[in-house]
Amino acid sequence: MPKDPVERFLAALDPDRREAVGAKPREEQEQLAAAWERELEADDELDTLDELSPPAAEAEAARRVLDRGTG
Repeated sequence: MPKDPVERFLAALDPDRREAVGAKPREEQEQLAAAWERELEADDELDTLDELSPPAAEAEAARRVLDRGTG
């Protein structure tokens, strides 16, 4: 598993979104990754999903961050 938050965030995205976010400036990628990490930490629903499937929880948090336009 990648240790870099941006790499982890990109890995959680579906391929189309991964390509789009990967084309953004590094600073914007870092902002999105930070928002993603906050989403994972703050949402109790994701905690439950994380117990069942960590990749699914990460993907859901990534989807939420991009859908909100955070960054």
